[in-house]
Amino acid sequence: MSATFHPTLPHPEPVAAPATRLALKTDGASRGLLDGAWWPRSRDLLSELPALTDVLDPLWGRITRIAVNPKYWLVIPRQVAVDGHIVKVGWFTPEIDPHKLLLLSYGTGRWDLLIIPPETGAESAARLMAAASDHDGPPLTASALIAADEARHGVAATNEHMDPDEAWEYEGGAWTLSAALPHQPARPAGPVA
Repeated sequence: MSATFHPTLPHPEPVAAPATRLALKTDGASRGLLDGAWWPRSRDLLSELPALTDVLDPLWGRITRIAVNPKYWLVIPRQVAVDGHIVKVGWFTPEIDPHKLLLLSYGTGRWDLLIIPPETGAESAARLMAAASDHDGPPLTASALIAADEARHGVAATNEHMDPDEAWEYEGGAWTLSAALPHQPARPAGPVA
């Protein structure tokens, strides 16, 4: 029996990276405690943060630092590589709401995003993204916004049943819905909260 050798392997078709699930406040002065919401696909910051930062850099200026509360993240990298530059990542337990991500852009501003738990169902995530990105959004902290949604709809965001497409996407499949990303002017930098 003889073996057949092929000098080259067929070239695989490029696979588009899934769109970042993000909702931001529209143009105008930001009101409320949040500037929008981010719905990561996993709890792996090393793989999630580069895509988020890559989307936000052209909108808000180069993101240079990110801070999170470690409560829901197993591993927090000290830095992540993003399109030719390094973003430093830090964590603060009492100072940052566990459901909030703080982004800093040197000389440009600071933004606070609600972090919607990755395992949240699409309906809850859509409600939370809309509330966090509403120009006249509620004056609630990130955790209070999630708790209010859970109380109003009688289901914890993380306990909501996922349909098969959502479950497939959460486990690593491609997401076909992309969020519109309106431009937002920078909010003045302030102390880290």
